[in-house]
Amino acid sequence: MNNAAETQRDAALAQGLGMSPASRRRALLALSSPLLILLALVALLQRPASERVQALPALGIGIGLLATSWVRRRRRRRELLRALRDDGHTAEGG
Repeated sequence: MNNAAETQRDAALAQGLGMSPASRRRALLALSSPLLILLALVALLQRPASERVQALPALGIGIGLLATSWVRRRRRRRELLRALRDDGHTAEGG
């Protein structure tokens, strides 16, 4: 590997694998809901039966956030496709 490529690779690693701060923030937010669900499931398994109800709010919030994100993404995609179709674009290109 030549020196310029090594310098560029080192700069990318120092910058966070080439991701901008906004991209890193979006990636972290995208992982937060599934990780909250995972944490709630682990808490459900680890707690005694009488204390498992304490993990249910985290599970409900995680599932709610994931469902909301999914619905918004589908709605945004549908609106984009409708706008493209109204502008005369087709799915095949053009």
